[in-house]
Amino acid sequence: MSRFTDNNSGYTLIELVMVILIIGVLAGVASKTFIETLDTAKFEATRAEMQALAFAIAGNPNVYTKGARTDFGYVGDVGAMPPDLDALVTNPGLSTWDGPYIKGDFDNDDFKFDGWNTAYILTDSLLRSTGSGSNIDKIFIAATAKLLSNSVSGYFLDADRQRPGAIYKDSLTVILTYPDGSGGVANASTAPNANGNFAFSGIPIGNHNLRVIYIPDSDTVSYVVCVEAGRSLTLDVTFPADLW
Repeated sequence: MSRFTDNNSGYTLIELVMVILIIGVLAGVASKTFIETLDTAKFEATRAEMQALAFAIAGNPNVYTKGARTDFGYVGDVGAMPPDLDALVTNPGLSTWDGPYIKGDFDNDDFKFDGWNTAYILTDSLLRSTGSGSNIDKIFIAATAKLLSNSVSGYFLDADRQRPGAIYKDSLTVILTYPDGSGGVANASTAPNANGNFAFSGIPIGNHNLRVIYIPDSDTVSYVVCVEAGRSLTLDVTFPADLW
């Protein structure tokens, strides 16, 4: 009588179940890693976009031309905070607006939404993303007053480094031109005191034109003054002639 030996082998049910479980665990780990990687990418993209929006509003302090800062964003051109993010791309009807202040695809309004397709919230000096389930905040200035209300001051000297004194102080007029926050420009005017000192307050950030007029001869000295956020600017205005 011959003996037949069956050498065919296969997976048992337990082995199949174990393989399925292992595959499931690996798939779960891979899925979790993918989601975490995707969330990280969305987080980084959102932070970068929020920084670009902050620069669009208040300017990039690292942009210089010929040694002078030239980028003050929407606030520097208009003299006011934007009413919404749309104003960074579309002129809300202001003559001093010189945008768009951000680059990108404006047709689908991507710049207004974070990486999770949730609209950004702009409140005073705070830009906020909530799409991740928690707040991602960008505070681009401690207070908007630092963007909108700064001081410009200085004093006058003639070529002999003399101040005008009580006799000549009324012969000088200082005019500072800056955006008025409503789409136009303001021409603030003042006269110095006997020591030649003058001052302006409530001035927004930006590069503004300052003219000093010596009335008897209509001599004028002009400056471009760079007003930085939260800083007091002091000028030494020297006439090239012996005036007093």
